[in-house]
Amino acid sequence: MPDVSNATDSEMMKYKSSTPLFSKFGVIALIIGMVMSFFVSQLVGVYIAGKLYLPAAKTLSIGTLFFIGSNDGTVVSVSIIIASLLITTVISFVIRSKGGSIKLYLALKPFSIAVSIGMFALLLLFALGSQAVTYWIEATPLVFVDPLYQSVSSVWLLIFAIVIAAPIYEELVFRGILWSAISEQFRGSRGAIVASVVTSLVFALIHIQYGWYEISTIVLLALLFSYARIRSGSLWLPILLHIINNGIAMWLYISQVS
Repeated sequence: MPDVSNATDSEMMKYKSSTPLFSKFGVIALIIGMVMSFFVSQLVGVYIAGKLYLPAAKTLSIGTLFFIGSNDGTVVSVSIIIASLLITTVISFVIRSKGGSIKLYLALKPFSIAVSIGMFALLLLFALGSQAVTYWIEATPLVFVDPLYQSVSSVWLLIFAIVIAAPIYEELVFRGILWSAISEQFRGSRGAIVASVVTSLVFALIHIQYGWYEISTIVLLALLFSYARIRSGSLWLPILLHIINNGIAMWLYISQVS
C-alpha cells in the first residue's frame, strides 16, 4: 500500500478511486467493528467513570454499576468523553494500519463559507420543522435526559458531553471512516448516495433510547449531515452542524426545565 500522507486532494481522489483502502468484505467487517467499538467504548466509559464518581463503587457488582451509572449525569457525561477518546484512537489506528492518511481519508479540511451558509439554513429549516411536528404529536424526544440533568454535578459538563464530545466522535465514525470506506467502493456519485443511506440507517439504529418518531427524525438528520459532507467535501461541516443541532436541542430542553 503506497504512502498517501503527502498527497494533494486531487491525487487522493484518484488514489481512492483506483485503490480503495478497504475491500468490500473489509467494509462489512469495518461497519460491524465500528458499531461494536461504539457500544464497547461507551460501556468502558461508564465502567471507568462509575468507579471514579459513584459512591461505594467498590462494593457494587458490575451489573449494578452499569445500571446506576447509566442514569447518573456525571458518570454518563464523563463516559461520553472517555468514549470519544477511545473511538478516535481506534479510528486513527485502523486508518494508519491500512497505510492511509487520517487527514485525507476523513476529509479533515476547510470548507466553503457559501456552502456552510446554505447548510446552516437547511439545518434551521429542519429544526423548525421537527420542533413543530414534535409539539403537534406531543412527543418528548429528550425525556432520557431528565435523570442525567437532575443528577449531574455540573450542567456544563453534561452540555460539553452532549453538545461537543458526542457529535465529534459520532461524525468521525459515521460521516468519517464509514462514509469514506463505503463510498470508495463505487465510482461517481453512486458511492456518495450509498454511503449516505447506509451510514444514516446505521446511525439511527444505534440510538436505541429513542422511539419510532425520533428514529425517523435521526435518519433525516443523518442524511442532512451526509449531504453537508458531499457538498463541502469536508468532515468539519457535518461536525459543526451536529454540534449546532445538539446545542439547539439542549438549549430548548434546559429552557423548558429551568
